[in-house]
Amino acid sequence: MTPYLPELQQLESIIQQNVNALRVEVLQTVALEQLQFPIYALSMGSTSTSAPCITFVGGIHGLERIGTQVVLAFLETLLERLHWDATLRTMLAQVRIEFVPLVNPIGMYKRMRANGHGVDLMRNAPVDSVEQTVWLAGGHRISPSLPWYRGVAGEAMQVEAQVLCDFIQQRVLTAPFSIVLDCHSGFGVQDRIWFPFAKSRWEPIQHVGAMYHLRKLFFQTYPYQNYCFEPQALHYLTHGDLWDYLYLQSLSSERVFLPLTLEMGSWRWIRKNPLQLFKLLGMFHPIKAHRISRVLRGHLILMEFLVRATLSYEHWSDQQQHQKFALAAQELWYREPS
Repeated sequence: MTPYLPELQQLESIIQQNVNALRVEVLQTVALEQLQFPIYALSMGSTSTSAPCITFVGGIHGLERIGTQVVLAFLETLLERLHWDATLRTMLAQVRIEFVPLVNPIGMYKRMRANGHGVDLMRNAPVDSVEQTVWLAGGHRISPSLPWYRGVAGEAMQVEAQVLCDFIQQRVLTAPFSIVLDCHSGFGVQDRIWFPFAKSRWEPIQHVGAMYHLRKLFFQTYPYQNYCFEPQALHYLTHGDLWDYLYLQSLSSERVFLPLTLEMGSWRWIRKNPLQLFKLLGMFHPIKAHRISRVLRGHLILMEFLVRATLSYEHWSDQQQHQKFALAAQELWYREPS
């Protein structure tokens, strides 16, 4: 039986209307009683194994519908541009763009953060924080009845988390250079771009110089944007972070993998409309139509920039420069207070 889930219906409508422009795969189907929920991956652009790759992910947390909607809005923009934009066609011959817009369809259907088994997929990977985490919110194994549940120690990852990890390992990490943008909501009043580690406040990732350089390029190219670009660990540490896990997996090769999380600042939506706190989705979704529209158009510049940065990685991702930028990153993000 097909479930009623607006985001899934929108995704399937996009697929049906663009059969010649998209390569589509059902990575897995997850079931809730008699309902079947497909987890889709959509691909555009080059099929060459030497092409760089950028991936847009949404819907890991079922309550954060706006993440899936942002990914779908950008996908629709690209598909419309294919009809008239010669520069986009030229770009797509040289870069591969992947979309996994709805990782946790059961969670979104049931209006819950976790998946159908009560497991928080962003606390489910087999990696532990090396420093003290916030109680419960950093990930725990007490009970699926409590939020931020990691799952049972030693068990395999949940299907949705494993499907995403398999996809990244098999389709993304094979590229010589890759970026992921995973779209979430629900933290603070400012939009933030986070990168690993979530497991350590003081341990930089190996490619921290590349992250610093990417940040520098973005801020210099678009000086009037209002993102904060930083390690997630500046705010809180967690166990089981999927991007920590996948980044560590990527280090087995010489390829560069830069996972980013867009954390949309939902608190400002609440500040403008406090009554939405009385709605189930109110902490994580703009609710009002004009605010949803503002959010959907507000991240297009970031997403377009990341596509172009991925395509052009050979012009800026230089190991010698990144060693220099690593020192600047250490000074900016990892200097202990005196």
